[in-house]
Amino acid sequence: MIMKRYLLVFVMFLSYLILPAQSLDRMQWFNEPENWSVENNVLTMDVTPQSDYWRISHYGFTVDDAPFLYTVRGGEFEVKVKISGEYKVRFDQAGLMLRIDKENYIKTGIEFVDGKYNLSTVVTHKTSDWSVIELEKPVEYVWIKAVRRLDAVEIFYSFDDKEYTMMRNCWLQDNTPVMVGMMAACPDGNGFKAAFEGFRITHLSDQRRLEWLRNNQE
Repeated sequence: MIMKRYLLVFVMFLSYLILPAQSLDRMQWFNEPENWSVENNVLTMDVTPQSDYWRISHYGFTVDDAPFLYTVRGGEFEVKVKISGEYKVRFDQAGLMLRIDKENYIKTGIEFVDGKYNLSTVVTHKTSDWSVIELEKPVEYVWIKAVRRLDAVEIFYSFDDKEYTMMRNCWLQDNTPVMVGMMAACPDGNGFKAAFEGFRITHLSDQRRLEWLRNNQE
């Protein structure tokens, strides 16, 4: 019995290593942009002008109209993507989004503010907050990774897809399906081009159940 379990774990590990990038053809749009394409599993889009996601705080308005290509996932998972964009105007942004509904979502990625590139996260539960990490120089691309475990989401960035640094840990209701995918927004400008490459979602076994199994082994 023990050998069978180890064999199953080993087979699952091998399948993870050879797993291809997430197929984009079955994902769906929330606020589909006018122009977009998928080629070799790379999503490119002309980001809709005057679009964003934000609720109430600081600015006093609510907007929920930026492009978002998503699929629905439950449980615990890891999601990551390589992002690049022709950022031009204040608040041009592109990244990942995890969304339960219009009042509960996380968007995270890269954002152009005051002529500089920033790693950016907006967490919304009824109202939005915003955190940024200013980069010393422009970057051609960045990898963003989010790991959903229980009621928390850990967000990481990388410039080489090898070494990842955590930039945010935030709350998100667990045991609730979420829309997860790629978003971009252009609140102030007339749009820009954004590209997303290597989008992948990896299912993670539930931590509570793993702990139960450890405590209740045969």
